[in-house]
Formats: sequence, C-alpha cells, structure tokens
Amino acid sequence: MNIRVLLPILGLALSAAVPAGLDFATPTTTPAGAIEQLIDREMPASGVPGLAYAVVQNGEIASAGARGVLEIGGDATVTPDTPFVIGSISKSFTALAVMQLVEAGEIDLDAEISRYLEVFSGRTSGAITIRQLLSHTSGFSTGQGNAPHPGALEEKDALAHGVAQLAEATPAHEPGSTWEYSNANYEILGRLIEVVSGEDYQTYVTARILEPVGMHDSFVADGEVHDPVATGHVPWFGTKVPLADGPTDRATAPQGGIFASANDIARYLQMMMNDEDDVLSADGKAQMMRPASEVSSFYGFGWYLESDGAVWHTGVSPGVETLATMIPAEKDAVIVLVNAGSGMGFEETAALRVGVSDTALGLDYDGGSPAWSLQLLFLGLVTLPIVYLLSMVWAWLRRTKIRAKTRSGAPGLFSLWFPLLTTTAAAWVLLGLVPSLNGTPLMRWALFQPDVVLAIVASAVTGVIWAGFRLVVAYTGRPNPPVSETGSSTVVSDPSQPERLRRT
Repeated sequence: MNIRVLLPILGLALSAAVPAGLDFATPTTTPAGAIEQLIDREMPASGVPGLAYAVVQNGEIASAGARGVLEIGGDATVTPDTPFVIGSISKSFTALAVMQLVEAGEIDLDAEISRYLEVFSGRTSGAITIRQLLSHTSGFSTGQGNAPHPGALEEKDALAHGVAQLAEATPAHEPGSTWEYSNANYEILGRLIEVVSGEDYQTYVTARILEPVGMHDSFVADGEVHDPVATGHVPWFGTKVPLADGPTDRATAPQGGIFASANDIARYLQMMMNDEDDVLSADGKAQMMRPASEVSSFYGFGWYLESDGAVWHTGVSPGVETLATMIPAEKDAVIVLVNAGSGMGFEETAALRVGVSDTALGLDYDGGSPAWSLQLLFLGLVTLPIVYLLSMVWAWLRRTKIRAKTRSGAPGLFSLWFPLLTTTAAAWVLLGLVPSLNGTPLMRWALFQPDVVLAIVASAVTGVIWAGFRLVVAYTGRPNPPVSETGSSTVVSDPSQPERLRRT
C-alpha cells in the first residue's frame, strides 16, 4: 500500500508521497522488540521529541510504548496514556456519531443537508447529501475546507458560525461527481450532529463514544487549554520548535480536534473490529469501512480503504502527526502518534510512523527513499533570498554600467526592465498559485511549516526588491555622459568656451 500523507508542504510537491512501505500482505507475528529497534533507528533522523504507539493483535491490545518528552527542553515524558491531538483521525469519530444517528432513525444517509440545517436552504450547497459529506464527494474543495473562519476559537457557537459561512459558498464541483478531500465536509457533519441530537458536538462525542469505549484519557477540543498534552513542534530550518499553549478550536473539532492517547485509540480500533453491536452495530461499523460509492471507491465513512482489506487514516495538525491502521479481517491494528511536524524533505516523520506501523503489523519495511527533490527545493528557497541580496550589492558596485544601459537603446532597456517582469511573475507563483494548488492559504500553511513559508515569502519579496533596486540605481544618481559609436565619451561643443575645450 502506498500511503500518501496530506501534508501542507510546498506546492510543486505538496500533498507529497511519503516513503512507500505499507504493503499489506499476510502479516506475520513480530517480536515487540522489533518496534523498539525501528524507533531507535528512525527517531533521531525525524527530530521527533516524543512518540507513543499501541498495537492490537487478534482483537486484544498486545503492546504499547512511548519515547521522549512532551516538549523539547522539558522533563515530562510521553507515555501510552498521554493525549495527542489526533488530527483527521477525528473524522472517523464524527462519521461514527452520524451513523449512530442514522441507526436511531434521526438521519437519512441520502437526504440533502438542507433537510436538517436551515442555513443550507435555498442554496446550491443545500442539495449535498449526508453520504456525499461522509465520503468527500460533496463538491467542496480542499481549499474551501482549509479556508479560515473569522471568530474566536473558544466561542461555544464557533462551529455554527463556521458552517453558516460554508453554506454561503458554492461547491467547487457538482455534488457526487468527483472525490476531493475537504475538511468542510466534516465541519458540516459536526454541526449536523449538534442540530439533530440537540447537544453540542463535544458533549455528544464524549457521552456516546469516548466514555462507552473507555477512552478516559481523551477529550474533544472545547475552547479550553488542557494540560498535560503532548506539545506540538514545528520544523524550523533543520530543528523543531515547540508551539505555544493555546485554547483548543471548537470549530474544527469534528474534522481534526479530538485529543486521545495511544492506549485509548487502541481501544477505539478494537471496538471498530470486534464484530459486535455496541456503540454502533456491527453492520454499521462494516459499512463505514466499505467504499461509499463508485466515485468514492477508496474511501468509506471517515476511513481510507485499500483493495487488500487495510483500513487507515492519517492526521496532520500543527506540530503533531498521526497514523492509524487496521486490518479488520485479522483484527490487527496499530496507532502511532508523534509530537512533531515534518520538515520539507528534512526531519520528516513519515519513515518513523510508517515504519512503526509496518513493523507492528509484521510487514517488511523498506525505509522508503530520500526526498531529494523536496530537499533541493527547500535549499533553493532558502538560498534564493541570499543570492538576491548579494546581487543588490553587486548591482551597486556596477552602478556605472547599469546606468549606462538607460542610454544604450532597446537592448539596454530590456535588460533593465525584464527582471522586474520575471520576478513579479515568480512572486505571483510563490505567493498565489502555489498556495492555491496546495489548497492551503499561506497564513494557515505557516502553522504547519513556518520555515517553508518564510523561505517562500522571502524568495518572492527579495526577487522583486532586487529588480526594483536595479531600476532605482539605473535612473538615479549622477547621469552618465552619452556613449559615442566608438564607445568613447563625447564632450559637447559650447561656442562660449575656448577652442581647446571644444574638441572631441
């Protein structure tokens, strides 16, 4: 299985492939020590401060472990009971909650969203069905799902405000026509749960899923600051820096705001594979892990699906990355949580997360291949502003020749003005086109990879400044004398001067 992790990294390779290594053949029993050996090998290169994992074999939690610290520079250590924000694995909880309401007869999977949420009535998006929202076939784009919503994160009605803004948007595609991953879908589903159940999302998921499953070290983002949880760390030019503590985001809870420990997620994965009627019927769980439609042949309800029976989802939050994988037929599963985001080709966490997952499932892990293209791209972005600054110094040192271009006809003028055109176009590509292709605004992207965004902005801005600086140098300062056809300076004749001063 080739897993693609949805990382908000630079455009030309954004949503980049992580090291291939998950190939779900028949797993073999793997000694627990093999996981620790894999962590010994991969964790230093990843720059991850802390990691937790738990393994389910034959429907039982077989092992769990943890390494490192909650925060760089701190003494508190990570344990299998440490809560991490699990990112988009949260979508499976939202899908489960929707299915509970479906089984209760409160929601019809093929009903339009406008039937339940008044804000969608009379709007283009109102025709989207619940099934389409669950399977990312609603027509909402990745960019629409990543667009920021104004308003305080901790406000109790933050989710309602966010969904009201989404209702005003026209989906990028015809509903049901194509598959495109979008957080918008699960934000809307979170609000659906609130309206249909009469409870806020946090209360419903806690009472109907977390508590019955026994996830006592887990909680839903509620606008409060929680301690202790694993602190997120973002890449910063070859290092990792911790994020400041802040309130959890109520509005994004349904698509990525559940906090859970490795042991708790293992209990959750047990429940999903137990073939029992508990928080959801066995049939309902199976339906979540089947293709939702022809358009969504590799995605069910909150889970990615593989043709060989593997079921999985990743999570990417600022400073935290996660991976949950199940093989329901074998009742085997693994969850891996790390409190660091991946750099751009450097200190990536994928080899660590995928390696632990493969090893836990008894698969051969090949370690993937180095991301040379991303590394070169990142180094280029870091180097380019320095080159532009040095070029400005060089332009000033050669100012006499640059000023001469203003009097050398079309070729000289072209060499002066063309760089401004090219650097402006490059700035538009870096600041506009690349974020658009990535589906993530630069300000949001900076939450995940601040060093990459700084390098992008610096490259775009310094390029235009360099081109503008050359023009300022060319058209200011002491004017140069005109150049003759032979290339020598000419003294202009003035009849009022003595003859000896009127010679060429």
